[in-house]
Amino acid sequence: MTKKKIIFITAAFLLANISGAEEKRGYEIQRDMPLFLDSLKEDFTYPMAWGNSDITNFDEWKSAAKGKLVEEMLLPPPRANSYDMVIVESEKRDGYTAHKIEFNLTKYSRVNGYLLVPDGKGPHPGIVALHDHGAHFTIGKEKMVKPFGVDQSVLDDSNAWADNLYEGQYVGDYLAKNGYAVLSTDALMWGERGCKEGSDNTHLASVAGNMLLLGRNLASWMTYEDAYATEFLASLPEVDADRIGCTGLSMGGYRTFMLAALSPLIKASVGVCWMTTQDAMMDWKYGRHERGGFANNLGGVFAQLDYPNIASLACPNAMMLINGETDKLFKPHAVRQCYETMHKVWDSQGVGDKLETHLLPQGHEMPKSVQKMTLDFFDKNLK
Repeated sequence: MTKKKIIFITAAFLLANISGAEEKRGYEIQRDMPLFLDSLKEDFTYPMAWGNSDITNFDEWKSAAKGKLVEEMLLPPPRANSYDMVIVESEKRDGYTAHKIEFNLTKYSRVNGYLLVPDGKGPHPGIVALHDHGAHFTIGKEKMVKPFGVDQSVLDDSNAWADNLYEGQYVGDYLAKNGYAVLSTDALMWGERGCKEGSDNTHLASVAGNMLLLGRNLASWMTYEDAYATEFLASLPEVDADRIGCTGLSMGGYRTFMLAALSPLIKASVGVCWMTTQDAMMDWKYGRHERGGFANNLGGVFAQLDYPNIASLACPNAMMLINGETDKLFKPHAVRQCYETMHKVWDSQGVGDKLETHLLPQGHEMPKSVQKMTLDFFDKNLK
């Protein structure tokens, strides 16, 4: 064999092996998911869930499960030394007065909020109104309470959002008109607490990553602030601290069950259009892309507890969950599975009547009919 032929054969052999190596190298990420997603999910057995845990005393289980949840939520923001509340502006409305207020929510943040106080002698039952996500960051609290003393652009934005998801009726105003003191503030990233450069999901992801580098979890931060806001509401003389509830749609629904699970002040809660399993949330079949998940990312807790297990920490208090059969974000089969899991918990404690679950013929929304159900539930459990 000539030297030229040997060189040619060797080169062909090398090229063939390089080509084969490239084919074998392939990829391990598809649609923003690891290819081993299904194997990962098989390892989620939720050993701390009620019924899975070897702890059979319910109070002991709640203490241990809540401890595990808080551990995974990373460091909370320090509480403020004092609220130092100031009423900035007030507006008399039908059956209540709307106050625009400022107060210290944490050691780091002084925030604006809306406080709605019913007419008549208090103290009144209180509601923490928790706004949604919607990938719409320009307003937050203004999704729950009709704003006043703002630029026309803010009012137009708020009214359009209320028309789109709430059938034109502000949840906070509706509850205040019917006898509830209502507090609503912006979550970090929304409204007056947004990004200088402009808030969007890309910035949300970046901020969440930077918070992790600071030893904090952005989603947990939101829940802690909701708990502090509840404590603030309970401190007001117009409010009965023993009769406080919370409600919200979408991310507000997530915030609702998280707050009900962690705050002993919440005696009744109504979460709308946010309940699912981790299995359904991260699934090839449904094409779920959890781009907004930085608002509900609890890290390692999912090795111990699923979403309905966390919500069950609110037992034996009153809770109502409402979801839509045509809601594209939360699949009905997963919602039913969550409801079944949670009913077993409330039933096991002899308080099955304290949990109401509804899968209604609607989409991702909180129309007037659902707001009426919310009011009736609060009247039943807080009045």
